[in-house]
Amino acid sequence: MINHYLRPFLLIFFYLLINYTLAQTSLLNQLSSPIIFKGDDTTAFRDPAILFHNNVFYLFFTLVQTEDGKIYSYTAESHSEDLLNWSPAKILTPKDQALDFSSPGNIIRYKNEWVLCLQTYPRPDYTTDQGVRYGTSDARLFTMRSKDLKNWSAPEIIKVKGPDMEIADMGRMIDPYLLEDKDEKGKWWCFYKQNGVSMSYSYDLQNWTFSGHTKSGENVCVLNENNEYILFHSPPNGISIKRSADLNTWKDWGNLITLGQKDWDWAKGRITAGTVINLKKNKNLGKYLLFFHGSGPKTETEGGFDKNASIGIAWSDDLLHWEWPGKNE
Repeated sequence: MINHYLRPFLLIFFYLLINYTLAQTSLLNQLSSPIIFKGDDTTAFRDPAILFHNNVFYLFFTLVQTEDGKIYSYTAESHSEDLLNWSPAKILTPKDQALDFSSPGNIIRYKNEWVLCLQTYPRPDYTTDQGVRYGTSDARLFTMRSKDLKNWSAPEIIKVKGPDMEIADMGRMIDPYLLEDKDEKGKWWCFYKQNGVSMSYSYDLQNWTFSGHTKSGENVCVLNENNEYILFHSPPNGISIKRSADLNTWKDWGNLITLGQKDWDWAKGRITAGTVINLKKNKNLGKYLLFFHGSGPKTETEGGFDKNASIGIAWSDDLLHWEWPGKNE
C-alpha cells in the first residue's frame, strides 16, 4: 500500500507526466490533414526544405506557377508557429525561365548568417501547350544568404567541381544539400544529384573539392545521427534511406517509404523529395518530422509535374515507422 504521505507527490508526478505527453504531440494532434500546401491546376508546391528556429518553422519550397500560358518556377518561403497556420508564400527569386531557381535543399547557420542552398532549373520558353519539360543541362547549384531569414542576397553559384573548372564544364547538377562533417568541425559537405549523389567539401563555403559519388535517387537529405550519416533520397517513387559511417560505404536501410499514398489521390502519381528534421528533444513535438511532396492523381510524366503537387507532413520516432494526420481514421 502506498504511504499516504507519498500520494500527493505521486499525483503531482502523474499530472505532470500526462501534461508533458499531451504537450509533446499537441502540435501534431491538431493537424487534420497531412497536406500543408495544396496544389491545383495552375500551381505546384514541390521540394520542401525546413528550418526550425526560435520555435518557428520556416518552410522553403519550389513554387511552380502557370502565368499567362507560361510556366515559371520560383523558390518561396512560408513560416508557422504551429504547423497549421502558415504565412502567405513569399517568392525569393526572380521571374526568369532561363534560371527558374528552385529545389531548396536546406538552410544552415554559418558565420552569423543563414545560408540557403538551391538550384537553377532552366526551361526557357516553356508554355502550357508543350509536353512536360525538365531542366536543361545548364542547371547548376547556388546559395543565398540572410541575416534575418527575411531579406536574402542574390544567388551565388557553388563551384562544387573546384575553382578552376569552368561553369560550362561542370555538367547538369540539381538538388543541393549542405551538412557539416560529423568528425571534423568546420568542414562542410555539399551533396547534389549528379551521377547518383555526388559529394564535394569546403572549409569556407567558397572553395570546393570534389570527393566522389554513390548510387542514389534525387532530392538528398542527410542527417548526422549516432555517429552515422543517414541519407534520404527519392527513387522513381517513394523515399529510401541509406546509412554510412564514412561517406564511402553505404548500406540501404529500412523499407521504401510511401506513407498513405494508396489512399491519397493527391499523391497517387508520386511521393518524393523527403526532407527530415530531428525534433525529438523538443518538448512540444518529440519526433522526427518528414516534409515531402506528392503529385496526383496523374503521374509527373502525365502532367503532374507542374501542377497538382502538394507539400505534406509525417512524423516518426525511429525513421522506420511513420504516422500522419488521419492515418488511423
